[in-house]
Amino acid sequence: MTQPHDGAHVAPSADVDPRAQIGAGTKVWHLAQVREDAVVGDGCVIGRGAYVGPGVRLGDNVKLQNYALVYEPAQLADGVFIGPAAVLTNDEYPRAVTPDGRLKSGDDWTAVGVTIGEGAAIGARAVCVAPVRIGRWALVAAGAVVTKDVPDFALVAGVPARRVRWVGRAGEPLVPKGDGRYVCPRTGSAYAEVDGALIEA
Repeated sequence: MTQPHDGAHVAPSADVDPRAQIGAGTKVWHLAQVREDAVVGDGCVIGRGAYVGPGVRLGDNVKLQNYALVYEPAQLADGVFIGPAAVLTNDEYPRAVTPDGRLKSGDDWTAVGVTIGEGAAIGARAVCVAPVRIGRWALVAAGAVVTKDVPDFALVAGVPARRVRWVGRAGEPLVPKGDGRYVCPRTGSAYAEVDGALIEA
């Protein structure tokens, strides 16, 4: 039975372990599961059927869309978006059994996590193969498979994912202005590319 968490809304069909911490204003929707020792910040949305593994850390205002799977020991900063059915993996060398055929237990492998920076977004059905770091305000396109770290403000797409554009905080591709300068078409914010990285001007 789902345990109450002060200041949060937990749907009756959700499975929230009593050892998990759920922040004020967070909504955990139908059939979602939040495992033991997970920490979910304030104002988050955990969509239908989403999974948050043991010890996973979510910042404030994080959105996990329906059926997103976030395996431990993932760390998501404030304002991160995980699209529908996206997966953050945790096993570099997955096997159900040991070399001698015995069913593996937690002692037979070491979990590795995906780290996602502030404001970044992972598109629907994308897969982030741990261990990778997704930079601040980066955008992973729907269906991409991320196998390498993603820089701040990068838009990556494909299998394996590669940077195809730069994006700003609004998520829209930036417009190049020459000399490594870019501008956001929505907000007018200026950015500059320096040594292969994008910074806010």
